[in-house]
Amino acid sequence: MNQNNETELAVAALAALAESSVSELRFLRVDESENSLHLTGRVKSFYHKQLAQELVRPLADGRQVVNHVNVCHQPMSAAS
Repeated sequence: MNQNNETELAVAALAALAESSVSELRFLRVDESENSLHLTGRVKSFYHKQLAQELVRPLADGRQVVNHVNVCHQPMSAAS
């Protein structure tokens, strides 16, 4: 596969994330290799991590989707 097609898949995956109603997904990164798409970044829940993966999976064109998204829970502030 040529470099243009690889770039097009990453761009398509980013576009799918950008269209999500979950704003966190718009800030994730998608990197592409010959055999896989790699998702990286941060979200606040495991649900959003899975959602990002499932939004990208139909666009992966047979590549493995590798989800390296970190879940970072915000600590609750103590009431004064």
